Amino acid sequence: MRKYVDQLRDGDNLDDIYLVTDKQLRANRNGNLYLLLELRDRTGGISARMWNAGDHTAREFDPGDFLHTTGKVQLFQGSLQVILNTIERVEPQKVELTDFLPHTEQSVPKLMDRLRAYLLRLGNPHLRALAECFLMDESFVAGFTTCPAGVKLHHAYVGGLLEHVVSMMDAADKLLPLYSGVDRDLVLMGIFLHDAGKTRELTYTRAFGYSDAGQLVGHIPLAVEMLTQAAAKVPDLTGEPFPREMMLRLQHMILSHHGELAFGSPKVPMTPEAMFLHLIDLLDTRMHMVMRELKEDRNNSTAWTPYNANLGRRIYKGGTQGDLYSETGGTYD
Repeated sequence: MRKYVDQLRDGDNLDDIYLVTDKQLRANRNGNLYLLLELRDRTGGISARMWNAGDHTAREFDPGDFLHTTGKVQLFQGSLQVILNTIERVEPQKVELTDFLPHTEQSVPKLMDRLRAYLLRLGNPHLRALAECFLMDESFVAGFTTCPAGVKLHHAYVGGLLEHVVSMMDAADKLLPLYSGVDRDLVLMGIFLHDAGKTRELTYTRAFGYSDAGQLVGHIPLAVEMLTQAAAKVPDLTGEPFPREMMLRLQHMILSHHGELAFGSPKVPMTPEAMFLHLIDLLDTRMHMVMRELKEDRNNSTAWTPYNANLGRRIYKGGTQGDLYSETGGTYD
């Protein structure tokens, strides 16, 4: 019976197969080489090190391969890691792939029903027709319902992109009534399309990674290209060209949804809808990362999660008021 990553504890002996998603050959202070790996299954990932492993060992496998590993789990600086004794590449046909690719815990058909309901109720006929052009494309729908929203940072599992988009739509549905000057239809279409390029940017049939187009172009320009291609088909449904200004607004929303030039956006948000999209995307991604830290932390000896470099902080898991004051050195009034 296999032991999943989320079942590993300090002191456990490891003797099982895992998917390697990252491989680095590094040198320690003395110049001796060692392997730093990321091992994953459907429940999560764990860092692993193999000391005194030279280039010949590193060449025996690549990220995306399956490894039979033996070693020991240990707690190091607040996080669990594995010290490996042996590794051996395993052929993919000898493993059960469903054990290794993480999946959304939600029902994909139900998520898709909610997505269709939002899009097919759009009041603007041009935007509704645009949505129909995407939804009629079986290849696009297959990718959109399978693709993760990211490789590591957030919603990094099969169905993650769909879950992320529907979550954003649910949040927008609640918040949009507070901002009467924001075009609801544009926001919902922008949410649908903002990460659509990830269906071409990412690879997700075995291990999550980046396609050649993803490496060379990226999901933002790819999404704009997909929008342009779909909009060219809209006249077949409406009998008239897709409105030019509407196209510009949608293109701008996609191009600016990361919010800042430093974060990969070619443009900063300059319309109410683009700003709304950026902020609700930020809300959903950051809260997902925070809740994942709380859920996946297996170190029960402290009230805090390990430091997360992407969030730039640790997350407080909770405890008694006395514990909080004693750890911070505070006193009661």
